[in-house]
Formats: sequence, structure tokens, C-alpha cells
Amino acid sequence: MSKHIHILGICGTFMGGIAVLAKQLGYKVTGSDANVYPPMSTQLQAQGIELIEGYDPSQLDPAPDMVIVGNAMSRGNPCVEYMLNRKLAYTSGPQWLSTHLLQHRYVIAASGTHGKTTTAAMVAWILEYAGLEPGFLIGGVPQNFTESARLGGGYFFVIEADEYDTAFFDKRAKFVHYQPNTLIMNNLEYDHADIFPDLAAIQRQFHHVVRTVPSNGLILMPDNVPALDEVKAQGCWTPVQRLSLENKARSLGDKKLGSDGCHWQANKLRADASQFEVYCKGELAGVVNWNLIGEHNLQNGMMAIAAAHYAGVELSQAITGLGEFKTPKRRMEVKGEVQGIRVYDDFAHHPPAIATTLAGLRAAVGHERIIAVLEPRSNTMRMGTHQQVLAQSLTLADDVLLYQPEGLDWALQPVADELCAEHSARQGARPDVDNSDKAVIHSHIDTLIREISKRAHARNEPCHVLIMSNGSFAGIHDKLLAQL
Repeated sequence: MSKHIHILGICGTFMGGIAVLAKQLGYKVTGSDANVYPPMSTQLQAQGIELIEGYDPSQLDPAPDMVIVGNAMSRGNPCVEYMLNRKLAYTSGPQWLSTHLLQHRYVIAASGTHGKTTTAAMVAWILEYAGLEPGFLIGGVPQNFTESARLGGGYFFVIEADEYDTAFFDKRAKFVHYQPNTLIMNNLEYDHADIFPDLAAIQRQFHHVVRTVPSNGLILMPDNVPALDEVKAQGCWTPVQRLSLENKARSLGDKKLGSDGCHWQANKLRADASQFEVYCKGELAGVVNWNLIGEHNLQNGMMAIAAAHYAGVELSQAITGLGEFKTPKRRMEVKGEVQGIRVYDDFAHHPPAIATTLAGLRAAVGHERIIAVLEPRSNTMRMGTHQQVLAQSLTLADDVLLYQPEGLDWALQPVADELCAEHSARQGARPDVDNSDKAVIHSHIDTLIREISKRAHARNEPCHVLIMSNGSFAGIHDKLLAQL
């Protein structure tokens, strides 16, 4: 009889992925969550995984062979208390993954404050394109595949490496369990203020994972990122390849691109980064043409090419494969277009990510109107950690509509005021221009949708509505398209 695993908190993307992998490994898998709803519930049920809504302890009787505890579970949860009181066997998701799967595979881990999902999906797709049949666990819905997790038929396993904590009983970052052979450290900024007091605390976790990369492995990191340089300076025992995004191809004269010591370099051929040259050790390897935009995606793509090449994929094949990559859902995903008004859904919820997302869109659409809509939903945002720099990250939008959710611990009005003042300064002293409503706040979804629609229809010209949140935002995208 198959061993029985029961997963607490199964409907999150990561835990749901573990459920799928465990099922494919031959385990009997059941699980529960506070809210069982599509799309994860339907994906899991299609795999033959029984789902239970709520945390009644009766679900643990008879006892499973192992309880896998999601990091959303805490002391006081009825199932957690039952499990502890009866000394049931339990573990965390990352630890189970490490013990039962990752120890036997070549692991490529994509880490960083931003871009983990996209970069991991890119690596997995390039390996798939090259016929290597990778396994993967990605914290999103990659559109080049039909699932967010699979065992795969090859040696390689690609994982999105999250720095968030592992479980209520293990406060280390998830990624310290993954034993990566190739580690991508894409960027590092202060985030997760609910568990990390400062940037140094996050750097400590990043150095923990650096310590686990073998000396015959590889670390990929961008050039001139002080926070990552400081992590490396704490000690590094693995070869490092660096990436430069500086546009030097036209300024070096007869010198080869790559003379600054970086193993990898990219040269944008279009301002929105939808076309760029790839250089390896100073030699032009090829040109990427794709549908993605923004320097952040250019960097993600270069990291994916580098990781795949180290895994044995020819550069020309990696470059061609990347050109066929489809961005995961909720990463600048076009939800629809009505009368020249295009609506995007993006996961950006951290000021640097908001700024780079807007910069990419601005480079792509030029002077066409951009309406930015933001829900400050993440734990860090709700705590107000980034409120002083939030306005600055939104300045490239023509209009900014801020949603003040119930329970937000700080007021958005100073952010709106700063944006209005910035717009006014940009326009100059023009009495005919009213800048007082360039940024406004709404606390009700329906009135917010009406405001977006009114502004989008105000001029008979193309308009781009960029909706940013790391939550469902009350289904605003479909409601807005219906309103438009």
C-alpha cells in the first residue's frame, strides 16, 4: 500500500506543487486548506488528490504516515495542535522536497527579491525546448507548460527558490533546503518586513544558501549589485559568473564586449528590451526576439540562458528557445482590450518591481497613456515599510489610482499628494492644467472600476491600464473589462 501524506495548507502554489510531485512519486496524497477553490482545487482534484476544507482534526484520524506542514500554518491551528499532541510524524514542504526528490537531481534554483517565478519558468522552458525533460516546481502558472510542477523525465530539476521562512518550527528560508547545483541570485532588496527586521537579515539567509552550493556547481549573479556583492564577500566556495546589462556595444570601439570582466553581457537593440544581443565571454552568441518587455525581463532571460548553457544546452538553441517563451500568468499578462484600452495584470507589489514594470511598459508604448492601479496587499506593503518610496516608483504613469483596502495600517494620501505635486512640477506653471487629480484613492472596488473606466475613455486614444497586486484584487480585471 502507498504511504499516505497529508498536506496542511495544500492550496498554495508551492504546497500544491509538492502535492502533485508526491502523487507522481507514488504516494497517496490528501490535504486541507482554509479555502478550497479553483484553480488550484481543480488541478489537484484532477490528479486524484482528496481535498478537505477547514482544519477539523478528524482529518488526521487515522494518522497519515507523514504530515507536511505549510508555512501558513501556526500554533493554535486545530490540526497543528492535534498533530503535536499525538506526536504524529511531520515535516515542512521544503524539507520533504529535499529528502525525497532534490537529493537525486541536478537542481537549478532561481532566487531574488523579484523575478523568481519568471526566471525559473524560463530555465525550465529552455531545457524542455532542448529535449532535456526537466522537472520543476514554479510558484506561478507557466504558460509554456500545462502545470506548475512535474517530476520530469530527465536529470535536471528547476525550482523557484524563495527566501520566505519554511514553517512555524523552522524559521530558515525555504531555499536553504534545496541544495542547488546552479544558483541564480538575480537581485536582492529589502522585503518581507513581517519576518525580516532589515536587509542584513535577508542577506544572512542568502549566504546560508551560498554555503550549500558545491564547488563543482555555479553561481550566477548580476554585476554591481552591492547587496549581493556583500553576500558573496561573506564567503564563497563556488565559481561565479556575472552578468552585465550595460549598453557598451557601441562605445567600446574595437574592444570586445565583455572587457569589463563579466562572463555574460546583454545589449538592448530596442528600448523596451523586446530585442537584445547576447554576449558570452565577449563573443556575440545571438539575438533574442521575444514578446516580453523591460530590462528586468532581459536580466531574467540572460540568467536563464546562462543556467541552461551550463546544463549543456547550446547557446544558439537556448537563444532560440527563449524567443518562444510565454510569460507566466500575472506577469504583465494582457487580460483583454476594449476600444483601444488594454488591461494588464501584473504581480508587482514592491516599489523597485513597480518601477521596472512601468519603465518597461513606458518604453514599449511611448507617449500613449498609462493608468497605474495599485493594491498595497503584501505584508510588507500593509505594514507601510515602503511608503516613503512608493510615489517615486509610480511616476512614469500618467494617472495613478490607489486602492485603500480595509485594515491598511497607514494612509495612502501622502503618496497621492506627492504624485500630484510631481505631476504639477513636470507640467510647469500652467494655470490651465489641473494636476490635483493625477493620483486619487478609492476604498471600494466598484467606484474604483468606474473611475478607471471614466479616465480610460476620457480621450479617444490608446490607453494602457496596468493593475498591480499580489492578490486576486476582488476580480477587478474581468469586472473592468465588462465595464469598459
